[in-house]
Amino acid sequence: MPQATYQTVAALKSNPADERIPGKKRFEIACYKNKVVEYREGVETDLDNVLQIPSVFLSVSKGQTAPSEDLKKAFGPKTPLNDIIMEILNKGEMQVGEKERHAQLERVHNEVIDIVAGKLVDPKSKRVYTTGMICKALDQLSSQGGSAHKNDEAQGSGTATPTNGEDGQKSKPRPTWTGVVTTKSAKSQALDAMKALIAWQPIPVSRARMRLRVTCPTSILKQASKAAAKKEVSEDGADAEGEKPTGTVKDVILSYVEQIESQDTMGSEWEVIGFVEPGAYKGLGEFVGGETKGKGRVEVLDMTVTQEES
Repeated sequence: MPQATYQTVAALKSNPADERIPGKKRFEIACYKNKVVEYREGVETDLDNVLQIPSVFLSVSKGQTAPSEDLKKAFGPKTPLNDIIMEILNKGEMQVGEKERHAQLERVHNEVIDIVAGKLVDPKSKRVYTTGMICKALDQLSSQGGSAHKNDEAQGSGTATPTNGEDGQKSKPRPTWTGVVTTKSAKSQALDAMKALIAWQPIPVSRARMRLRVTCPTSILKQASKAAAKKEVSEDGADAEGEKPTGTVKDVILSYVEQIESQDTMGSEWEVIGFVEPGAYKGLGEFVGGETKGKGRVEVLDMTVTQEES
């Protein structure tokens, strides 16, 4: 099959060098750039949120669609259009200008800091840190990232002070942080940042969850949610920030809860006790208050429950 190059961008100038290669064409698809990385990492699964239009172009900016004969020559005569789009989406190169790249980097950086600040606490005071303090701590880690990684490797190889356990096994290098990039989603980078902060402790930090009791009239539970709420990244990084399912009021409440301890219905009132991230507490309280018009409640049973990291 002849070679083809393609780009996952909304608008991109053709590369003359490619056009001079016999049998080689440049194809483009129109995408929402900020969704491409999330799609490739498995976070975003709805193609309607990724593709601006399900077509293949020779030039997106000119609105010039690719002739079917060109597509057949490049991808084979029996390849469906959807398969071509998926190949471009999965393998295409994404290019952005310097100004746009800087803006994207700043946006991702702010998202990462917000996520981390909502999930880590001072283990002694049980208080969350400000975004400014988290930012400074990560800057400290990134400035020493290379040397720190080398030190851990040296210890593991025996060229530095041994840190082997009683069984003689080499110690595992601690996770490092080298800064935000635009090629990974904010949620996955936030997970990496938290692991590095916990491993190196530039400031005292620990993962934490809050133990809450949420009560709501049963008559409201099955009603459709009037507003979507923001969701934080999960511990394994599987959930992206964005809108939660709009389902019922009960569905949205439970989507905040990482671990359910108990659920019960007493008369006309439903109750759930469980654990949530500190950063999700405010959003949950606002959602319950708004949807129930003050009839529902969110009570803090334990301010924080620290978790040990492996």
